[in-house]
Amino acid sequence: MSHTAHIPSHRKPRRNASKTALRAGVAGGVLSTIAVAGAAGPAQAEPVTQTIEMPTITSGLSTAVAASAQATQQVAQDLQTQAQEDAAAATAAKTAKTAKAEAVRKAEAKKKAEAAAKAKAEAAERASRSTARTTLSATSGSNAGTAASSSSSSNATGSAAAVIAFAKAQLGDAYVLGSTGPSSWDCSSLVQAAFRSVNIDLPRVSQSQSTAGTQVSLSNLQPGDILYWGGAGSAYHVGIYVGGGEFVGAQNSGTGVVQRPLSYDPPSGAVRVL
Repeated sequence: MSHTAHIPSHRKPRRNASKTALRAGVAGGVLSTIAVAGAAGPAQAEPVTQTIEMPTITSGLSTAVAASAQATQQVAQDLQTQAQEDAAAATAAKTAKTAKAEAVRKAEAKKKAEAAAKAKAEAAERASRSTARTTLSATSGSNAGTAASSSSSSNATGSAAAVIAFAKAQLGDAYVLGSTGPSSWDCSSLVQAAFRSVNIDLPRVSQSQSTAGTQVSLSNLQPGDILYWGGAGSAYHVGIYVGGGEFVGAQNSGTGVVQRPLSYDPPSGAVRVL
């Protein structure tokens, strides 16, 4: 017998395999349960934190989208307004162009009408002058029998003769109100120019000329006296007495400067300057 046979073995006794497997299974199940519970716990708590933070992100995004939409709408409105303004400007320009063309057409028509009226008036004036000259010639012929008496009355001398000669030299000239010669006159400018030829300055208008000299009666007229129509100081027409019962004056636009008997248009009074 060995000398060590009485000594107990120090090896641990071998465990039963079935017990070991059972214990391992139980432990594994417990650990699995713990693992599942641990995994499930945090998964339920996490969404709470995310749910609290989301509204802030969503609110900011909504504001930005709204601002972008508003800006887009404003741009569209601006474009529409600009288009309307452009259309209005185009319409206004077209209207102005049409109005201008119409105004030009009317102006041209008026100009043509005025030119036609002027030509007609000139033709009538030429015809009137021709008639006046014919009348003067006929009057001269018919008065041949009384030439002696007429000559004695109309034979002016000196300054009176020069005034009468100037006035007669203008026979046939046109009557134009406000004109002062040399080919058109009004009544007072002709009288003024005739007396200026002998260095006598008279006022320009008939009212003043009717009081420029000594008042004389119509029954005591001398060649070179100034005849007036209307009141002294308020006369509306003047002429020059040339003797022989006749006068020379710028009568009107229809007759021009003519020589007429006093009976043609009896004057109101007379003044003597010479």
